[in-house]
Order: sequence, then structure tokens, then C-alpha cells
Amino acid sequence: MSPKKIEPVRKEQLIKVSQARAFQLFTEKMDRWWPRTNSGRKPETKEMFLECREGGRWYEIGVDDSLFTWGKVLIWSPPEKLILAWQINAEFKYDPNLVTEVEINFIEEGPKLTRLTLEHRNIEKVGVNAHAFWTSVDGGWRIVLDSIRKMAENS
Repeated sequence: MSPKKIEPVRKEQLIKVSQARAFQLFTEKMDRWWPRTNSGRKPETKEMFLECREGGRWYEIGVDDSLFTWGKVLIWSPPEKLILAWQINAEFKYDPNLVTEVEINFIEEGPKLTRLTLEHRNIEKVGVNAHAFWTSVDGGWRIVLDSIRKMAENS
């Protein structure tokens, strides 16, 4: 029997930069805006990386120089869309067999205004702890999008 479908986490954020700049900040500059305490794991994050290409890795380096894999880039379509494989389970451990998807769209609203829409879907694949996982990523994505907005306004 397949798991019961869980509604995706959906978030939206206006960012006061061009579409191309918003995409660049989100992808190439992730280390500058990703909240260091948002991963919920120990040790805390020292650096965050997204390899900017389809198939590229998404990972962090901890303050103890440990590597922690988040997932990979599934779709790379600058400056409009990015789809990432989130391969972290409900216990916040990397699971190469788990893939939930995070789709980020960069919608041009004006010359220096971009709407980011984010959908984190297929959460039911997490299994029995999927509802708690949903709650965790719902709050986490709110923090993450607010962080990139603040960084964009100050860049």
C-alpha cells in the first residue's frame, strides 16, 4: 500500500532584486545567506554549497569539517527554475534512497522585484514521521526564505 499523500509545503517571498540576481543569490551565494543554525544538526554549518548544474551536489561542511549531504540538483533552468532532491529523512540524516523535491521558481514581477515560490513535495515518502517532518520543514523554509530576502536587500 502506498503512503497517504501529504500536501506540499508551499512558501512565497518577494525579493527586491532582478530575476537573474535572485537566482544567482539563491544558487551561487547560498553560503552567504543560508542560516547557520537552520540545519538542526550538530555540528553547526560552517559552509553551504550547491553545485550549479544538473546533477550537482547540495551539501554542507560542518564546523568540524565533516561533510553532510542534503541532496542534488534535479533541474537547473536559470533564471526561472531550480528543482532540488532533498534526501534528508525525519531523523535529519542523509538517505540516498529518499527523494523529496524542492521546486523554487523565480518569477519576475518587475525590473528589480522577483517572487520566489517554493514547493517541497512528496513528503509522504519520509514514512511514519512524515507529518512531523512537514511541520519542521514548513518552519525551516520560512526562516530560509526570510534570510535570502534580508541578504538581497543588503547586497
